[in-house]
Order: sequence, then structure tokens, then C-alpha cells
Amino acid sequence: MNRLLVTATLLLALQGSVCFAAPPPVKPAPKSKPTAAKRPPQRTVARRRPVTPRPAPVSPQVRHAANSAVSEWLNQPGTIENPAALVPFLEQLVRLEAGSSQQILPVLHYGDSHTASDDWSGTTRYLLQSRFGNGGPGFTHAGRPYLGYRRLDVAASSSRAWYSDGLVGRNGDGMYGLSGISMSTRRAGESVTLAADCASAELHFLRQPGGGLVEISDHGTVLETISTEGEPGPGVYSLPVQPGSHRFTARTHGGPVRLFGWVAENTRGLTYDMLGMNGAQASIGLRWEETVLAGYFRRRPPGLIILAYGTNEARNRDWTFESYRDMFTQLLARFRRLAPTASLLVIGPPDHFYRTAGRLESHPKIDLILEAQRAAARAAGAAFWDLRERTGGKGAMGRWVTAGLAQRDYVHFTADGYRLLGAALYKELMAQYATYQRVRNEARPARTASDSTVIPTAARIINGQTNENQ
Repeated sequence: MNRLLVTATLLLALQGSVCFAAPPPVKPAPKSKPTAAKRPPQRTVARRRPVTPRPAPVSPQVRHAANSAVSEWLNQPGTIENPAALVPFLEQLVRLEAGSSQQILPVLHYGDSHTASDDWSGTTRYLLQSRFGNGGPGFTHAGRPYLGYRRLDVAASSSRAWYSDGLVGRNGDGMYGLSGISMSTRRAGESVTLAADCASAELHFLRQPGGGLVEISDHGTVLETISTEGEPGPGVYSLPVQPGSHRFTARTHGGPVRLFGWVAENTRGLTYDMLGMNGAQASIGLRWEETVLAGYFRRRPPGLIILAYGTNEARNRDWTFESYRDMFTQLLARFRRLAPTASLLVIGPPDHFYRTAGRLESHPKIDLILEAQRAAARAAGAAFWDLRERTGGKGAMGRWVTAGLAQRDYVHFTADGYRLLGAALYKELMAQYATYQRVRNEARPARTASDSTVIPTAARIINGQTNENQ
């Protein structure tokens, strides 16, 4: 990852100045094309995404004014609702930073194309790991399952004859693993690779009747040949590796093989798994087989689960307030079952425009989606962050485009814009972390308090309830 660029972005954001020069041509966030559920195994070949023309020319004064507006919006005080829901995660951060925890703390960030670019999630990952320790890449997809997939901290590739299941428009059996996406093939000699720095690594796959063999190597040295045969369910192979730089390859020897992804970690610190999917709506998570998910959640209990959906739902006429609220409530309940100790954070969709009567206007259905998500989060005891409000409110996307921080589709941000969102999310979390540290110390009687006393008290105070009897 370009650390200098990320650091510069953060410094500009923290200083209240995001006056970028006109950005270079940017790549639009990719969109998956619906395909038939049944088709011969094949893989969508990863290619460079098309370059979008520069934004329409504007005067330096107009560009500066737009940048100033974006800067002002991003530097407003924190806006996370029900922040007490983050207390379990914040407590784990305290222990990680103090060195009393020698474990890995996973963060899972699910979402749509805003998440999938990894400029947003990658920036938040870099900043959190810089403070709380680099736990490694965490979970990454097996190979490159869709056009434009990337992670900024690893390099991945795959051969051609893989079929990516679970993408939007591909309805399968739901056995897709942690990310909701799997890669399958029946051909021998097909491979996926991962280049990463880590101290431990695992290959996640589906056990299935008649499952084929997979040869696993590191820098060309064969480590093991494993069988994926068995009763349907999650499979894990732990690679025997030492800390350092690795290039893992999983190569098939024939028979049906379905891979979910790799997990590469260090000995301690924080991991931040990017689990975005182009074109996804939140309801896609209800299609994933829960028994498969449960196995991986037990293996790597997350400290924080982020759900960032809503852009595609706003363009779906079928959703009503009631139907979307009920669906989202069901989704949050599923993640609560899978990870009962994790904090849940719902991030509402940002502003975006659509064309009507020859004009560009802010999409009106975002209001409905935001309120439905807010209601579901409140009922589930999850934290909620209104990203549209944080980035300027209804109609703000026009300013982001003028500033060169959003693309001319008036839906997606540029790489610079996404990095600002990543820095803003980090600042929101760290503001809650600072508050939690303060009230945690104030709530602890000298040398006697246990965590079971401190955490509930701190949760009440961080949520604005200063009365101990509330």
C-alpha cells in the first residue's frame, strides 16, 4: 500500500484541509454482470478497469470552495449513534494497545462496491494497524473472484478455469464461506496464489463428497497435498510456515474443488477483512449458509462487524420501509448469533445522484433506507453511522464531484475520496475510543474494580447516560 499517500491524506483530513489538485483519471468501482446460475466452470478474467475521464473543468476558485466544504463536513464532531454498542470492541482495543492481549483482533467490513475498492477499507486498516499492531492481512479471497478485486496489502492471482459463485446474479447453494464468494473448478492444474507477509496461514475450502485434491506450496516448495473430500461443511488447512514473506499457491489435482480464501496473520495485532461485493444489497447475506459461516466465526471470533450497504437498495423499487427494516433486523440477528461477543456497526449509504427529467438530483429513496437501517440498528443494539450526513447531507455528492473526490457517475468516490472516508471512519472510532478510555478510568475504583463492573458503567457514560442508576 502507498503509505506516503495514505499518511498525507490523513494529515490533510486531520488538519481540516483536503484541497487536492485535480486528480488523475480514476478507475470506476466495478459492477458485476448478472449471469446464469448454471454454466460451465470458468473464471472472470481480471482486467484493468476502464479509465473515467477527468471531471468537467471548473475554475480553481470553485474547486477550492468545494474542497473547503468537504473538509468542513469531515471535520465535524463525531456522529456515531448508540456508541455504547462499540464498548466490547473498544475494550479489546484497550487491551491490545496496553499489551495485555497477545491475540489477533479481527474486524470484518462487509459492504457493496464502496467497500470493494479497498481504498476506503484499506485506509482504515492501515491506520488501525499502525496504532494497535499489524495482525497481518487476515482473510482474503482465493485468487481474484471478480473483475477489479484487489487488496492493497497483498497480491493475489488465479488461473482461468475457475467459476466464482455467490456474486450478484449468481444464485447457488449458499456455501460460500466468510465472504459470501467461492471459487470452484473440476479441472486439474488450476491454481490460486497469495503473496503476503505473515507468521501463520490457512486455506479455507468446502469439504464435499468426492472433493478433489489440492497441492499447497510456498515459493514453489510443496508443503502438502490435501483432500477436500468429506461431508459438506467448512474445511481448514493450517500451513506449516515461519514468519516472513510468503507466496502461497494452491493447485488442483482434479475432481471438484471449492475454495473460499486464505487467512494470513501475524502473532498479534488487528486484522481488517475487506468483504465488499460489487452490486451487493444487504439481503445477500441472508443467502449464505449459516452452518458454514458459523465454523469460521468460531475459529476467528471478530471484535467488530461493519455492515455498509444501501446504495444499491435505494435503486431497488421493491423495498419499502417495513420490508427493508425487517430484512435488516434479520441480518443483524444472524450476525449476533454468529458472533455474540462482537460489536456491530451499521454504516448508512452516502449521497448519490440519479437523472430525472434531464436533471441530476439526490436519490430520494436514500432517506427510506437510512431510516430503516437506523431503526433496525436501534432494535438490535448496534451502533449506527449516518455516512450521508457525515459527508455533507442530501445533495452533497455534487460538491464531492466538483472537488475531484467523486466520480462523474455521481455514485462512487475517487481513490482520494475513498481514502478520506477511510480516515473519517478511523477518526470516528478513535473519538469513541478516547471517550471510552476516559470513562473507563473514571469508573474504576482505585485498584479494586473488575472489568465486569467497569464495562457496563463505561457503556452507560459513553452513551450519554451519566446517572449510574439509569
